[in-house]
Amino acid sequence: GAREELAAAFALDTVTACLAAQRVGAVLVATDDARFSAALAATGAPCIPDGDSSDLNATLRQTAAEARRRWPGMRPVALCADLPALDAADLDGALVDPALEGERPAFVADAARVGTTLYSAPWDLFEPRYGEGSRQAHLEAGAAEVTGPLTTLRRDVDDLPDLQVAAALGVGEHTRRVLDALGLF
Repeated sequence: GAREELAAAFALDTVTACLAAQRVGAVLVATDDARFSAALAATGAPCIPDGDSSDLNATLRQTAAEARRRWPGMRPVALCADLPALDAADLDGALVDPALEGERPAFVADAARVGTTLYSAPWDLFEPRYGEGSRQAHLEAGAAEVTGPLTTLRRDVDDLPDLQVAAALGVGEHTRRVLDALGLF
């Protein structure tokens, strides 16, 4: 139960930070959880069913297709939902990077430089490669890597030590509430 509460709190804090970023025009979330969908919609982020939840990349492509239908003038950006310390300024910093404004895909690696926390590409080239070793998979596919500190954007949470580091950076209010209830950090 605590793991589910934390995951929901992470996602709510991630979406809240996205909505606070000046360079983000809209947020669209894919989830099949109706109760969670209502909580996300209350933040101002519409939700769609996640389709094939066993294939994250297929879900992201489906979500990007719906985003293109809704907002054809925007560039799609896929972002992990496990970024509870995400600061809108870090996200804005990444979104102004020339690599994310170019004509080829681009991504932000996680703090361990193994995974990916953000992926973007022009609509017709949107082919994310999230999963184990995604940083290398994106590089091999020709995506540009966004550099710079981007500390909170790189800090995804995969385990308890990651959560401890994120908490030290300062997590969002939803995650803080759950951590306090659990007596963690």
